[in-house]
Amino acid sequence: MSGLLDDLIDVDRSDDAVRAWVAERVRRLDADARRSADTHLLRLELPARWGIELYLKDESTHVTGSLKHRLARSLFMYALVNGRLRPDMTVIEASSGSTAVSEAHFARMLDVPFVAVLPRSTSAAKIALIEREGGRCHVVDSADRMDPEARRLAADCGGLFMDQFTYAERATDWRGHNNIARSIIEQMVEEPHPVPRWMVVGAGTGGSSATLGRYLRYRRLPTGLCVADVDNSAFFEGWASGDPSVTSSVGSRIEGIGRPRVEPSFVPTVVDRMIRVPDAASVAASRFLSERLGRRVGASTGTNLVAVARLVAEMRASGEPGSVVTLLCDSGDRYAATYFDDAWVAEQGWELAPWIAELARVLPIGEH
Repeated sequence: MSGLLDDLIDVDRSDDAVRAWVAERVRRLDADARRSADTHLLRLELPARWGIELYLKDESTHVTGSLKHRLARSLFMYALVNGRLRPDMTVIEASSGSTAVSEAHFARMLDVPFVAVLPRSTSAAKIALIEREGGRCHVVDSADRMDPEARRLAADCGGLFMDQFTYAERATDWRGHNNIARSIIEQMVEEPHPVPRWMVVGAGTGGSSATLGRYLRYRRLPTGLCVADVDNSAFFEGWASGDPSVTSSVGSRIEGIGRPRVEPSFVPTVVDRMIRVPDAASVAASRFLSERLGRRVGASTGTNLVAVARLVAEMRASGEPGSVVTLLCDSGDRYAATYFDDAWVAEQGWELAPWIAELARVLPIGEH
């Protein structure tokens, strides 16, 4: 006999095949996380009498070569579990750098097409890395055209614009899963100063600083979060003035960090301090650190190191012991034709020698 429940209006959009497709791709991402979540925490030896320890979280050892490996995996996971990414959809991203390389890698892992929208100025080496991972490159005339073109392409083909600058802060689970902050704190347990005085990170999307700052508060740790920003970036002015509408008319020359606007993923309220680093200092620091590590690191790592030097100098001046942790973002081998090319650096008008001398004075790495 018919009852009242039989008269309810019902729309059922469940699709077992799609659910199974998503579940398999979530499994693949989880498997990658188990293989690659913990990267090395390198200790750089400073004079023991200082009582200050310096550490680098080496994100260059991910299979795609950079910190953006974590972000790309989180963005795909977020898109899958929210129903944004479905079978036969093309993923499109506005990125000319490491994010596009990492997203191309995960797109191939998940069997979905990937298109990177990038400016005409992108180096042939970067394009080769994206294409090697199975991605296709779509070129626009200038960086400010990337986002609109990515949205247009997604709309035309029924694809997904991944939009790293909007989703970076919400895609990463700042309490645990795939969390770089948790990894650092766990790796520091047996160190002389297991709770860092400072963590230092640059800002590209703003996702890393949001994750670090939130986790530090979640764990009730006294660690300060310092964001290092670069010339021609809006983050510093936006944070200092409290005005998120601040923009810059000139693009960043330090790849991977610095943006012409304050991106939606940047969370200013979890940042304790910001330090603006000149471009020449960033490049000088990448060369300084590369020489001491015996391998090249990118200029965004150099930006971090300059801010670290400022903080270490202040700790020494006040007699404060403790530890400082920053990120080694990517390998400098990607920048052989730019930051590590003397002629190219000279064309930019950068004088590196004074900054290298200053860093050698403040951070005598390996000296006793």
